Amino acid sequence: MSQKHSFRILSEIGEFVTFTAAEQRYIRRSLDVGLHRQDAVGRWARNGEEAATIGTQARRYRTLDLIRACVPDDLEIDAVESWAGLLISIAASDLSEGRIASFAAFRFLYERLIGAGVRPWLPSIFCAAAALPSLHPNRRMLLLQSIKGYEAVAPGWSSLEPLFYPEWVEKVSEAVC
Repeated sequence: MSQKHSFRILSEIGEFVTFTAAEQRYIRRSLDVGLHRQDAVGRWARNGEEAATIGTQARRYRTLDLIRACVPDDLEIDAVESWAGLLISIAASDLSEGRIASFAAFRFLYERLIGAGVRPWLPSIFCAAAALPSLHPNRRMLLLQSIKGYEAVAPGWSSLEPLFYPEWVEKVSEAVC
């Protein structure tokens, strides 16, 4: 593993640990659902309501394969119509669960769910989803305030795929430590 590769992984881990515990849990759960890594209901549901929510999320996430295939290589507006509405709908549902509290956590999750090619589109997708009237006005305000000006108007985006994909961590007994 190169030093550059190691630095990128550590940087991504460093970003992940800045998120709230709820954001970290939701990101790991969502990656399990969206990337079909684990039995998300068996692993993450603490009760019947959470099991139902994860099931709904899994149904929404079925369109992620289509979205991944449709994300354009260029920034032409004509290519947006085939997939952006679907992604805004999924993003709005994720934001409505109340576990993602910032653009940074949203971006971290969606870069991994869809890939690096979606980066230029994420500020717009986030703002559209966060501004929908289905969210409480105070929540909309907090979400929209979480996006920094430089993130919204970045002149370019990295095409490097993410390296760190956080997963479930088993609790370790204190006796083992």
